[in-house]
Amino acid sequence: MKRVAAIDCGTNSIRLLVADCDPATGELKDLDRRMQIVRLGQGVDRTGRLAPEALERTFAACREYAAVIKGLGAEQVRFVATSASRDAENRDDFVRGVVDILGVEPEVITGDQEAEFSFNGATKELLGRADLERPFLVVDIGGGSTEFVLGADSVRAARSVDVGCVRMTERHLVHEGEISDPPSQGQIAAIKADVATALDQAEETVPLREAATLVGLAGSVTTVAAIALGLDRYESEAIHHSRISLATVREITGRLLSSTHAERAAIPVMHPGRVDVIAAGALVLLSIMERTGAAEVVVSEHDILDGIAWSLAG
Repeated sequence: MKRVAAIDCGTNSIRLLVADCDPATGELKDLDRRMQIVRLGQGVDRTGRLAPEALERTFAACREYAAVIKGLGAEQVRFVATSASRDAENRDDFVRGVVDILGVEPEVITGDQEAEFSFNGATKELLGRADLERPFLVVDIGGGSTEFVLGADSVRAARSVDVGCVRMTERHLVHEGEISDPPSQGQIAAIKADVATALDQAEETVPLREAATLVGLAGSVTTVAAIALGLDRYESEAIHHSRISLATVREITGRLLSSTHAERAAIPVMHPGRVDVIAAGALVLLSIMERTGAAEVVVSEHDILDGIAWSLAG
């Protein structure tokens, strides 16, 4: 076994996984898996810069994660930064802060690299499942971007496009500094149009409709699954590998889009940091299912974090 630490810093959240990995058996044992909503991508779509308060929230989470990593004695650490830090003019401020706290430089990876990590993390456990047909289409709906990866045993085609739950919320649901509550039909139509254009872009590279099994990753998907399962609290074990039908995703998306902030916040499984962005995230998921013709989505709690961990274990 090799003890490693993986950090995934996205547009909306920063997540840590410390795990023991055994490349010989393909076993990955979680020691600590945690997440904080830091909204690093706050305003990046509009300003092109990481906001000072967003950087400080992220650095505070890094300090907590550094203590966990040290306490568990991870041999190697890999910090991967995704969409928001790719887009920002002042990314050097971010890099310096992370190095000072964790002693490793964040790797600002490309969308294709992000997609490969996500695919490996999500599908390693699914390869032996006789009830799931291949190829898999792994869809990772993040805050600023969405990754599409098609493959069976390995990646065949991948594409990252700039639609995510935070980006769509900030671009279409914010009016005079306030998030529409609930959004208008015109705002919903604008998100749908943006996502449709992004799906056209993805299909230039990835034959989305050839997928036999749709695998959905990240907080928008797992939150929709938790709502669909009627959970009283967030239960990772129940959500992992659950299968949610298109009809259920359509019903939940409609409910979220017509609800107020207070109504969404009152959903037992709703993380406070997702209240304002979950409706847009659910709409991205629904649009993908409708475009690909998927009758259901297989939900995975294992994703880019697990892929990063496996990259250290080889």
